[in-house]
Amino acid sequence: MLEYNEILPKRVILLNGEPYEVLDAHVFRKQMRKPVNQTKLRHLITGKVTEQAFHAAEKVEEADLSTKSVKYLYTNKGQRWFCAENNPADRFMLSEETIGVGGQFLKANMIVEALVFDEKIIGVKMPIKMDLKVTEAPPAVKGNTAQGGSKQITLETGSVLNAPLFINEGDIVRINTETGEYVERVDKK
Repeated sequence: MLEYNEILPKRVILLNGEPYEVLDAHVFRKQMRKPVNQTKLRHLITGKVTEQAFHAAEKVEEADLSTKSVKYLYTNKGQRWFCAENNPADRFMLSEETIGVGGQFLKANMIVEALVFDEKIIGVKMPIKMDLKVTEAPPAVKGNTAQGGSKQITLETGSVLNAPLFINEGDIVRINTETGEYVERVDKK
């Protein structure tokens, strides 16, 4: 059981029997009242974000999540197919909502950690940073670059994102899978 002040970001708690990830927590005291922990929670199954206040007398249970390694196979009509790491015959499909923003950066035969709650996969834990090859990058255009120019590039996974003008086709770039943004160039063609 977690005390009200132990409910911190990145923790997973059970609220009404459902798993929630704590996105933000702020403990404060209004005038002479008892302290309150104002939190922002994301439901791990539906993805819905809610706000909840926990008072000093309240306790909450930490969710019992387990992980298992799964292999990403392919995407077909918006459905992402996976299999057990050592058993290609044990295939299953996960929706875009279950995987989250990082799903657009999945490469074929990549091993990722699946979050399991009540023997059901509720999410995929992606590596925070990934190195991907640029397949399409329009040439840089001269012009007003005083504030730093950017252009749209396409990665080997098919995802499109903004990157600096000096990125060319064939370069390897590092991206942040949580925000979906360019971080740095790793290797030049």
